[in-house]
Amino acid sequence: MLSLALSSCTLIPKLTLPQAPINTTYPSEQPTNGTSSELPWRQVFLDPQLVKLIEIALSNNRDLRVAVLRVEEARAQYRIERSALLPNVSQNSHFTRTRRSDNTEDQWSLSFGITSYELDLFGRIRSLNEKALQQYLAKTEIQRAAQVTLIAELASQYYAVQQLEELMANARLTLIAVEESYRLNESMFQAGELLELDLRSSEAQVLTTKANLITYQRQRDQALNGLVLMLGQPAPKNLPPAQPLAKAHVKSISAGLPSDLLQCRPDILEAEHDLRAANADIGAARAAFFPNIKLTSLNETASTDLQNLFSQGSGIWSFSPQISIPLFTGGRNQADLDAAKIRTRIEIANYEKTIQIAFREVADALAAQKAAQEQIHTLESLVAAQQRRYDLAAARDQRGVSPYLNVITAQQDLFSAQQNLISARYDHLAARIKLYQAIGGGSK
Repeated sequence: MLSLALSSCTLIPKLTLPQAPINTTYPSEQPTNGTSSELPWRQVFLDPQLVKLIEIALSNNRDLRVAVLRVEEARAQYRIERSALLPNVSQNSHFTRTRRSDNTEDQWSLSFGITSYELDLFGRIRSLNEKALQQYLAKTEIQRAAQVTLIAELASQYYAVQQLEELMANARLTLIAVEESYRLNESMFQAGELLELDLRSSEAQVLTTKANLITYQRQRDQALNGLVLMLGQPAPKNLPPAQPLAKAHVKSISAGLPSDLLQCRPDILEAEHDLRAANADIGAARAAFFPNIKLTSLNETASTDLQNLFSQGSGIWSFSPQISIPLFTGGRNQADLDAAKIRTRIEIANYEKTIQIAFREVADALAAQKAAQEQIHTLESLVAAQQRRYDLAAARDQRGVSPYLNVITAQQDLFSAQQNLISARYDHLAARIKLYQAIGGGSK
């Protein structure tokens, strides 16, 4: 009862989290009172094929599986530390047969008692228990971060594959056009109606387009390999049809206030739990300066005959308190306390740095999202202009009033603008995915 009354006292210092070393608003967004960091991922990613792939990855990805097992390990360690708050009760039985000359003697014994139970008067065990709890909670945030990261990276990889598919499709259409143009030019050259310079320029355009197509195919195959790795299994065949990038939809999420990151970002919460664990270490180090009291009790019965083992007069009991007072440790206890305080200061710096990194990632994602949206509008206009330019150049070439070099240049510029527009659409989706991840994501 005395132990239970006093063990609630610990020497863990009161911890005040440092003020977040960031601005109150993001550079490229107006202040807002709401954040959607806990929005379920199914409400953010609306492509049916992507949803199916995320479900598969959450069940099979090996990195996520390891993160879950780390949480289970931390939970078990916490239970180990918590068990030290209760006495260990054990029962032992012994049988001994001794022979002296011609005499054989049997000895039966049965013991029951508490083995070396520490009275946690100064909170050493509770400090270690608090440390284990905070380490367990940190591991749960690591698991949540791993899940959010997996969802975001899988979505980015999925749309990267879509981007390369569209780049390949556009390259194939361009290749058909330039090959047809080359065949026509070859016929005109053989008839003496075209200069060899124009013919070779047309041939170079065909070869360049083929080289681009081969590059896109390689990149697409490698992207698919990365996607399969994240899935943890081969991609199934019966997936819903994919949506083109122009129609793909990742829900726009409000970034909220920078202060919201302190409650939403898994890595910030992990850093906070690491800080609290280090702070609990100070309590354990302080308790080492005070006496350590351990209790051992034993109830035992012994007899030379098994049937008389529990008979009257065969039992003994013992009660053995042990007090250990640290008189001289060569400065070890003070060094342990100093080291614990330094570790806490280190974790404070890590906590502040994690907040700053989170703020930058959100700000970068907002800037990228805004820029990508503006770039899409600009490139759509550029593609239309380049298409009109190519049509005019081709018409003038057919009438013989413009050199063929103008057609080749216009066609190359049109192809480049089309490819850039596809990449900009991917960048816009990738920026929204990054924002989803940067504000903490929704792991449900």
